[in-house]
Amino acid sequence: MVNTPVRERIIEAVLAMIGSDGIAAVTNRRIAAEAHVSLGSVTYHFASQAEMLRAALVEFVAAETARLSAIAEDYRSLDLDLDQAATLVEQVAAQVAFTSEQIAAFELYIQAGRDAQLQEAAADCFAAYDRLALTILEALGVPDPEPLAQSLVALVAGMQLRRLATGVAGQQVAAALISLVRGAGEAGPNGAR
Repeated sequence: MVNTPVRERIIEAVLAMIGSDGIAAVTNRRIAAEAHVSLGSVTYHFASQAEMLRAALVEFVAAETARLSAIAEDYRSLDLDLDQAATLVEQVAAQVAFTSEQIAAFELYIQAGRDAQLQEAAADCFAAYDRLALTILEALGVPDPEPLAQSLVALVAGMQLRRLATGVAGQQVAAALISLVRGAGEAGPNGAR
């Protein structure tokens, strides 16, 4: 941790605190202690808590998007069909360990509903997930995939939130994804059947 840049250590500490104790637990003194930096370093790198929360959310999603993009690229060359792709998404979702950073992301998304400054970062984060979903849908050859990408992201995020809240794994992500994608293919313009 000592070789990690100060700003990155601060963000890691913020995510860990939010994930373990919630946003209200984030104080500059606690961040400094957790990140092993001076109190002045915290205020030097982040002028406000809102700025710090935005940075934490953006950094988390950048890392998460890179991880998921790498998975998508690994499987793109395999020429998966819809059933195989849905099963893969379910396996990846089931393998996600709910670390404090994962929990912190959900807390930050909820906080964005109360904080207009955080909403922009949350919107950027969901746009990154939407782009990833769009890439996967395009690779599957789904016609007109753009309207479906947001629904796909919402489905996976909602199921992950449910898994986190209930502690119950084994949700049928694959079946839900297949139903969503196939249903979109059957719908006519503006969702009419």
